[in-house]
Amino acid sequence: MRRYAGRLCLLTAACLTVAASAQHSVSGLLAPELSSGYVEKQPVAAKKYMVVAAHPLAAEAGLKILDLGGSATDAAIAVQMVLNLVEAQSSGIGGGTFILHFDAMKNTVSAYDGREQAPMGVTPDLFLGEDGKPMPFMHAVVGGRSVGVPGLLRALEIAHARHGKLPWSRLFGPAIALAEQGFALSPRMQLHIAHDSALARDPRARAYFYLPDGEPKPVGAIMKNPEFAAALRRIAREGPDAFYHGAIARDMVAAVQSHATNPGHLSMQDLQAYRARTLVPVCGKYRAFKLCGMPPPSSGGIAVLQILAVLERFDMKAVRPGSTEAVHLLSEAGRLAYADRDRYAGDDRFTPVPVAGLLAPAYHRQRSRLIRPEKSMGRADAGSPFGQETAMVDGETMEFPSTSQISIVDKENNAISMTTSIEARFGSRIFVHGFLLNNHLTDFSLIPLHPVNGRPVANAVYPGKRPRSAMAPTLVFDNQDKLYMVLGSPGGSAIINYVAKTLVATLDWGMDMQSAISLPNFGSRNGPTEIEKGTAYENLLGALKSMGHEVRTIEMNSGIHGIMRTSQGWQGGADPRREGIALGR
Repeated sequence: MRRYAGRLCLLTAACLTVAASAQHSVSGLLAPELSSGYVEKQPVAAKKYMVVAAHPLAAEAGLKILDLGGSATDAAIAVQMVLNLVEAQSSGIGGGTFILHFDAMKNTVSAYDGREQAPMGVTPDLFLGEDGKPMPFMHAVVGGRSVGVPGLLRALEIAHARHGKLPWSRLFGPAIALAEQGFALSPRMQLHIAHDSALARDPRARAYFYLPDGEPKPVGAIMKNPEFAAALRRIAREGPDAFYHGAIARDMVAAVQSHATNPGHLSMQDLQAYRARTLVPVCGKYRAFKLCGMPPPSSGGIAVLQILAVLERFDMKAVRPGSTEAVHLLSEAGRLAYADRDRYAGDDRFTPVPVAGLLAPAYHRQRSRLIRPEKSMGRADAGSPFGQETAMVDGETMEFPSTSQISIVDKENNAISMTTSIEARFGSRIFVHGFLLNNHLTDFSLIPLHPVNGRPVANAVYPGKRPRSAMAPTLVFDNQDKLYMVLGSPGGSAIINYVAKTLVATLDWGMDMQSAISLPNFGSRNGPTEIEKGTAYENLLGALKSMGHEVRTIEMNSGIHGIMRTSQGWQGGADPRREGIALGR
């Protein structure tokens, strides 16, 4: 019997109620995003401004900043600092981010790359054992080996300098107050603590997340983090230099390099040399809309645009949501995009990513012809876009969904879509100054060379390189070039499919923001066609298999947060699979 009954939606009705829990599991240690339960949510309306974030306290912090006249960027900083406390398993200052910003006055979109970076001391065989084979994945994750140079604060620094209105120091007040006064441990974070077998190995993490007898703190326990409050006070007063220089930096380096079982390479020089990057977003057309996303080192922007572009020749408005045809077409489009992603995507400073070729309309038409309406193609091969480098080949990676999405529009119609992460839940499980350090180096391929032909892998680890990501913060504009939608999602490599599903549901099927987000997740990452477990879409398995799909049902705990413009102002939606909410005025 399904845990959550499904109700197939009409275009204007609430959509299928779905199950939510972990997606993939690796020996229990890295079970990605567990869920404390599905909660039905309704769209939220606002006339002036709106914030959607993964926890009520974080959304309230952002709304408070908007109430004070702050910009979308100001609010995002306040939201992120609170998320570091209330959703510690997912993001924080020890991790990285990709930010898309829309400046309403200038009518421009900017992209900020705060992705973590490999320390200069790493070598291409970082994740190979003495036998030359990749080490077990969970052994690579836990400890200092997997820690990349955190980039979040440097990216927020640039965004604030260009788009902030309130003083930097004022944006840390909500998080400092919560860290000092305490907040109630949520069911979702408690569930992650209870299911993690590595977090308690770090003495500082054990003291914070667990009771003296070693049991996880219970739901509702008041979590006070004075050490993090002190770190935030320094960062608020001195700026990000307080993080990348001085005592906080020295303690991060010491924790990484002296890890008892898995030391890493992070150095003071790595921290002091880190720079966030300002990039040109990737943009493309879908129907009457313009969409903008993140360029490399994220693959998300390109892949989402590719999925929609190859669907352009199909009359998706006539396709019924929840039908075999809908799942088939989006899954086939996903296969093509993920095949190219795995072959070509990486840090464009090290890997010649053929961005223009991958986004060329002629290439999309060519790829779209591979989709047969009646039969699955199985596994797709990467295409041959112009500008490709034949020396690069694909390599397997594991990208976990302990990530968070922040979507904000301010009273001047400036907007921010920010996807932020420490990678696996609780990152590397190293806890310093009240925050967790990332494990984003395991987003690189564990092997530097292809095992058969010996050619370089596009996403191989290298000093100073940033790992490939699927994060896909997205901005949508209507045919008058007015901001129409702000969205994104956590979800590891499945982020691309989550965002594409939501875009088709809104732009083609006419769903409201919340219904589109709540729609069951599905798609293909160029493997099996994946159906969200416990939903009415499981009724489609037989029909999909008859079309040649290899199908599996899995937990697909997305965290999609979106805002859509309406005739009355703004409409927000938060993923019912997590604890987030939309708030506005």
